[in-house]
Amino acid sequence: MNWERIKGNWTQAKGRIRLQWGKLTDDQLDVIEGRRDLLLGKLQEAYGISQDEAERQVRDWEGTAFGDDDTLESDPTRRRAM
Repeated sequence: MNWERIKGNWTQAKGRIRLQWGKLTDDQLDVIEGRRDLLLGKLQEAYGISQDEAERQVRDWEGTAFGDDDTLESDPTRRRAM
């Protein structure tokens, strides 16, 4: 998934991030504001993991965060095939 798309749909992404990484608070997610580097840093702090592990987790999450069956209401270019 393109990180710019995640950043553009940050409100929706925040909910999915909270499901994946429950230790992150709403305040932390507000500070992150869609910035991938800050997400990596907050994950390292909250979970006591290495930069490489945080990177791996975020990369894995990016691939599944908005699956093919999901629609992004704020993305008009994404349509379901009828």
